[in-house]
Amino acid sequence: MRIATYVHEGRRLCGVVEDAVVRPLPDGTSPVEALGVSPVGPAVPLADVRLLPPLEPGTVRDFVTFEEHVEGVRRSVDGAAGVPDAWYDAPTFYFTNPYAVVGPYDDVPVPPGAQVLDFELEVAAVIGREGRDLTPEQARDHIIGYTIFNDWSARDLQSREMRVGLGPCKGKDTAATLGPYLVTADELDAYRDADGFLRLALTAEVNGEVVGKDLLSNMSWTFEEMVAYASRGTVVRPGDILGSGTCGNGGCLAELWGVRGRQDPPPLKPGDTVTLTVEGIGSTSNTVVEGTDPVPLPAARRRTRERP
Repeated sequence: MRIATYVHEGRRLCGVVEDAVVRPLPDGTSPVEALGVSPVGPAVPLADVRLLPPLEPGTVRDFVTFEEHVEGVRRSVDGAAGVPDAWYDAPTFYFTNPYAVVGPYDDVPVPPGAQVLDFELEVAAVIGREGRDLTPEQARDHIIGYTIFNDWSARDLQSREMRVGLGPCKGKDTAATLGPYLVTADELDAYRDADGFLRLALTAEVNGEVVGKDLLSNMSWTFEEMVAYASRGTVVRPGDILGSGTCGNGGCLAELWGVRGRQDPPPLKPGDTVTLTVEGIGSTSNTVVEGTDPVPLPAARRRTRERP
């Protein structure tokens, strides 16, 4: 089942995609509640609707599960070689902005003040049932489906702010693409290998030129293991998404810069179009546009550290 959220004739709807058409579900149906719900209206050509992000996530946990990506980007962003030993201990993630989600074909503005814009090719698992302290075996039943996730990144902002010792903030705060659909987990079972990984082909293109190719099965943890770790000591709820982290072999430009020692291909600029394709899920295609100038703020003030 492929579930879309879309606008047609001024109405926001959730529907089931069948070939080149979408059939609306009853008003008020949430994408994570769509399983088992029957369409109620006539089919509409996909060409006649505007696709929105398939869901509005409650939280976005973005993991980093591709060793090749960690190695390349660390060299590019931090100037360090290799993979940190701590990376192998657990599937690390950070929380990013659920309000920055954009649709599969929306324009993406350059973040204020950024000069080095990049894309990140990921797949996201979508939670369909609440759970806490799950085992990986239990976690499989809590994943309703998957979608493409592009974690747009301002590498110059990211590199500067992470010197403080916290995770990225404004470097990854302007846009995150989801789409084109929420593909239910059962549709991808045929791609699952003996170790539980989804063997999906991933392709990244900039202006029609392929810059990256990988397999989702090169992740070092399964999505079920990621969900289990995310639920440790807390809850995951319907609508939460968990990004795989960026794939290797050109899943982002920064990895290529780290490997090649130069910005080749160059950072994204207004007019560039990034197309990401994931086998079994579909494609997203976003064009970069001019952003806004940053509102000036002062640098930190040196204080006297008076005490009462």
